[in-house]
Amino acid sequence: MRLPLTPLDWTALSIFLVAWIAYEPLLKAASRGRGLINTDMTIIRMAWMQNMARRENRFMDGQLLGLTLSSNSFFASSNLILIAAAAGALFGGERSFQSASSLIVVKTSSRVLFELQIGLVVLTLARGLLAFIWSIRQVNYLLAVIGAAPDTEDPKFETAYGDASARLLNPALSAANAGVRGYYFALAAAAWLFGPWAFMAATLGAVALLVWRQRRSPAAGAVADLRHLLEGLKAQVGAHAGVPKAKDENPF
Repeated sequence: MRLPLTPLDWTALSIFLVAWIAYEPLLKAASRGRGLINTDMTIIRMAWMQNMARRENRFMDGQLLGLTLSSNSFFASSNLILIAAAAGALFGGERSFQSASSLIVVKTSSRVLFELQIGLVVLTLARGLLAFIWSIRQVNYLLAVIGAAPDTEDPKFETAYGDASARLLNPALSAANAGVRGYYFALAAAAWLFGPWAFMAATLGAVALLVWRQRRSPAAGAVADLRHLLEGLKAQVGAHAGVPKAKDENPF
């Protein structure tokens, strides 16, 4: 069956798919280990886990992760509701198509095109839901890791335990970031209902907003300053102890 897409629709869809799928690896390549909230936060989280491994009372760490777990669960539940709503329109048949096409602002030439537009929104939200589910699972693993952390006076063991914990925490919160990012692209996908030009503009606007928040927002500047403070303190401690400075972890 021939898809009822114009050349402009194909162009807009191609731009969206490239931006949606390639955003994370391209951002990782462009960051070069610095200058983005995601990369800077890996160092801050590592410092958190190192301090967790040295603390006698880890109640605060469990509480913080519990808040993270609640937040991820809320977003995952919201994703399910949105997916159900979009799927209801997708499987609503001719009634949904007639209702949507009766609106002046909606640019859909056929039922097949309408189903493709709604299907793309569902697919985008579903990818975000899977990211949140994986994040929740990893946070649950980390809670067990914190509970299993032994009381020891061995600095090497504490450093190794904190490093391994950070390598679990960073992917967990990176997955949550991917889930939140899915909302931006779901909104861009929904803009296809208003025509290919709106689709392209929404896609490029979502990418521009995400990049600005990562690189130029006040939060990005504050996180970068905090990373530098932590790295400076670690360098001073390492110089006294003869321990080399740790390399950056994978930010994604």
